[in-house]
Amino acid sequence: MILQIWQSYRRLPVWVQLWVAVILVPVNAASLAFVVQPGGAWLAVMAVGAMLCNAALMLIERGFSKAMALPHVVIWTPMLGLVIWLLGQETAPGFRRYLLILLAVDTVSLVLDYIDGWRWLRGERAVA
Repeated sequence: MILQIWQSYRRLPVWVQLWVAVILVPVNAASLAFVVQPGGAWLAVMAVGAMLCNAALMLIERGFSKAMALPHVVIWTPMLGLVIWLLGQETAPGFRRYLLILLAVDTVSLVLDYIDGWRWLRGERAVA
């Protein structure tokens, strides 16, 4: 099963593989470093929670599909509202820098996720 997931990942376009491995996962996982900040625990639950939902989808589908956009859309859309709200509060400088990076990365991700989610809902259910 793990081999099938890996092979599916490797069938994705190279830019998607790099986006996921070098930017998306590390930036969202970094939320765990800020759980002690005000709102940081909620942020980590939402940032990592969407990724854990995708891990479950990968196991069920034995690979990557457009269905993986749906947890991002459902969880990260309100999370970005939290990020914007936190940016309006007094926060530690390191946390503020992280919030700006997270906002930029997950905004780009959500644009792609809304497109993929729509495509999945319209019937594009293939696993890479």
